[in-house]
Amino acid sequence: MGMVEVVSTQKRFDIFLVKFDPTQGSEIQKTYPCVIISPDEMNAYISTVIIALMTTKGKSSPTRVSLTFESKKGLVVLDQIRTIDKGRLIKKLGRIENATQQKILSVLQEMFSE
Repeated sequence: MGMVEVVSTQKRFDIFLVKFDPTQGSEIQKTYPCVIISPDEMNAYISTVIIALMTTKGKSSPTRVSLTFESKKGLVVLDQIRTIDKGRLIKKLGRIENATQQKILSVLQEMFSE
């Protein structure tokens, strides 16, 4: 069997501006930069992606990975992950660098292992 070619415009570790409105209750509102954390195999075949919020505010914690993006220091908030429809992705802003990618994967692994 040959390899299946993955054709996707959304890739793991891409940073997108995400539109969260309309929201309910105390969910985050407005638009925020977010990083896609779902694997490319998943991103290519379903209409949703798993994302983590990025912010320049808030305190660091073991579930938050610090990074600098577009000259701003911020955090990838892995305690605020959610699955969203790709229709909420407004535009691609960039991509997370390799060292930060590894930190994100490490924290996710820690969060979901026993």
